[in-house]
Amino acid sequence: MALSANKAFIFLLKLAVSSLALYMVFSRADMGHTFSIMKSIGPFYFFSAVFLYIFSQLISSFRWKLLLPENFTIKKLFSIYMIGAFFGSFMPGIIGGDAVRAYYLNKKAKKMSLTLASIFMDRYLGYVSLMLIGISAAPFAFHYFVDSSYKWLMPVIFAAFIVGSFLFFNLQLGKRFRGISEFYEYFITLKTQKRTIIKAVLISFLVQFLNFLMVGILAAGMGAKIPLLLLFVFLPIIITITTIPVSISGLGVREGAFVILLGLIGVKPEVATSLSLAWFFSVFAGSIPGLVIYFALTKKTEKVEV
Repeated sequence: MALSANKAFIFLLKLAVSSLALYMVFSRADMGHTFSIMKSIGPFYFFSAVFLYIFSQLISSFRWKLLLPENFTIKKLFSIYMIGAFFGSFMPGIIGGDAVRAYYLNKKAKKMSLTLASIFMDRYLGYVSLMLIGISAAPFAFHYFVDSSYKWLMPVIFAAFIVGSFLFFNLQLGKRFRGISEFYEYFITLKTQKRTIIKAVLISFLVQFLNFLMVGILAAGMGAKIPLLLLFVFLPIIITITTIPVSISGLGVREGAFVILLGLIGVKPEVATSLSLAWFFSVFAGSIPGLVIYFALTKKTEKVEV
């Protein structure tokens, strides 16, 4: 009961943060104009973004397979990825997508330490590629920031990531506990498989490129001219900010980040907010197949039990 009450409190807190952030965004951006711009995105652009999202999930499944010692099929991992995406999108703040992925993977792996370690490393290597893209593009985009202090955001985030990674992998906190010890043993084993890590990082670059392309296509659909180079810097910052678990799926926080960062190059708040929401809704729509897969797997399980 106490645990449920805590979850409810955390959810309400996140809801409050998202609501406040959206209120602040729409105090700067006219709501009617914002949704009018969103409507101007043609079906071709929107569904192209949806397709790219689903395709990125498929590509991510290949990366995940590399990180698993067990013989999991791409079909199985893609199904789990899509189910996780659905619950992460449709039940934000209640059931996390990674928690769902862990549940379904562990049903076959039957080793939670391996399950959690592979999911963590899958996310981590994805973030490695995101940081490398952001920090590599940052020097070439400095002139867009003029005298704004925001130009130091990407270097600061990258530095924090390096320090955090060093502390996590070297201090090995909680190693004396069996479950956590096995967690670190997975990393030690993977560390010796350099070809696997390189392949996983290369796949991660492709996944990130697909995400950037999604935003670029949606921007083109609404007639917004945003240099691709800036997306390479802005999106790593925005994604980092929205992954901080203080809001519901980053709602409101993401829109605020779009408004502030794109505002540096003269993009109007309505356009920035429209682009952020369009990206959110394209991911939302792209995760719907996960529901179909979920029901198919549930039905299959019920038949086996009968």
